[in-house]
Amino acid sequence: MTFPVVGMVGGGQLARMTHEAGIPLGIRFKLLSDTPQDSAAQVVSDVVIGDYRDLDTLRAFAQGCDVVTFDHEHVPAEHLRALEADGVVIRPGVEALLHAQDKGVMRERLRTAGVPCPCHRIVADPEDVARFADEGDGFPVVLKTVRGGYDGKGVWVVRGAAEAAEPFRAGVPVLAEEMVDFARELAANVVRSPHGQAVAYPVVESIQVNGVCDTVIAPAPGLSEELSGQAQEMALKIAAELGVVGHLAVELFETRDGQLLVNELAMRPHNSGHWTQDGAVTSQFANHVRAVLDLPLGDPRPRARWTVMTNVLGGDFPDMYAAYLHCMARDPALKIHMYGKDVKPGRKVGHVNTYGDDLADVRERGRHAADYLRGTITE
Repeated sequence: MTFPVVGMVGGGQLARMTHEAGIPLGIRFKLLSDTPQDSAAQVVSDVVIGDYRDLDTLRAFAQGCDVVTFDHEHVPAEHLRALEADGVVIRPGVEALLHAQDKGVMRERLRTAGVPCPCHRIVADPEDVARFADEGDGFPVVLKTVRGGYDGKGVWVVRGAAEAAEPFRAGVPVLAEEMVDFARELAANVVRSPHGQAVAYPVVESIQVNGVCDTVIAPAPGLSEELSGQAQEMALKIAAELGVVGHLAVELFETRDGQLLVNELAMRPHNSGHWTQDGAVTSQFANHVRAVLDLPLGDPRPRARWTVMTNVLGGDFPDMYAAYLHCMARDPALKIHMYGKDVKPGRKVGHVNTYGDDLADVRERGRHAADYLRGTITE
């Protein structure tokens, strides 16, 4: 029996963990990676080194793949359309993926679908930013380049027209949004298959530090069943409306008056779903593999009352392996996931998952392990 080949464009940690989830199923992986040192390229046996922005490279890579999926949204849409015209199966699909590639397209599509979003519009220059502010509640406003950007990059909070010049230097359209007075950030993660089956994970709270996801708490503490259900229904509606196949992360603002607004979309496994590796019956990575192959989806229910994912960022202590002795001895239930990356200050190099019945204890265990691995604490 020949098992299918999943081609994954992008060699980062998401591809690494998706490959890991496919191993028990006997799924074969083929990877298009920038360098042999990339996170996934270190562990996948069939690796093509090349530029995802080159159509000929993509065409050669796609040969022999039963389906092609992604660990990032940056492959040019015109190249994906060319692959689809060649008969390559692309999932989530180029028309769906466009809404994760272009924030302006995403905002307009969600608006027409009746999905609540922050007030927004494309702006032409700093003077237009000032006009946008005057149309709403004034400054500050948020400016985003419509393409690219992650972990706080490509996003600016500006307090006047004089601060608004930098986003326009990128040479791509700029989206202006109202500065939302939110109580916290949430994420609703869902997975949808080609034949329309879909599952929804518990809604989580995502805590950001300097624009980078620091901690994810599953489920979101204190979130009412009504609001949790609204978030899941919103994510499932978006997945169906856009024709998403695979994992969809819908990042949300919970406003101080109890409303939900969509912040961002990601059509791939996502940082807010890493807790599912150890905290759910079926992880986001395993369900993404199932979805792109149109296999029945797995159970998304949590295994424990609380699961907390804490990102491990690089610091000034590069030998993280030396910290394993302390972390594992102190907390035998701790789950460490490292990405094989060189340690650089502020870089995501891994995460830890902790779980249990006492949220304060679960959070403390995760924080201690992440800080010890980074070298922030030494006892």
